[in-house]
Amino acid sequence: MKKSFVMTAGLFGFVGVTLGAFGGHALKEIISPEMLEIYKIGIQYHLIHAVVLLAIALSGKEFLQKSFMFFTVGILLFSFSLYAYAISGIKFLVFITPFGGTSLLIGWGLVVYQSWKHVKE
Repeated sequence: MKKSFVMTAGLFGFVGVTLGAFGGHALKEIISPEMLEIYKIGIQYHLIHAVVLLAIALSGKEFLQKSFMFFTVGILLFSFSLYAYAISGIKFLVFITPFGGTSLLIGWGLVVYQSWKHVKE
């Protein structure tokens, strides 16, 4: 697997922890509890999928590259749209979120399909 994949996973992990700390310390005093919960959902999906990115990157399995790409796009669209909505309150941003969720689902579907196709018993 490419060095850039490991670095991307590390960057997503770093940013996820940073944004989580920001939400836990700074945002809880600024935004409503409902918006903070939306922000936390973004953090949860972000960090889970950052670990998934790292696992794929370290696996060295070339057939998982497409999954990696869909997970990357999924984090950006799903989690970051939730962060932006929770902080700004701009309702339009929630219309981006399902595209991110769909990208994450496609990523998982590709993990299943590509593993079935390439992994021997």
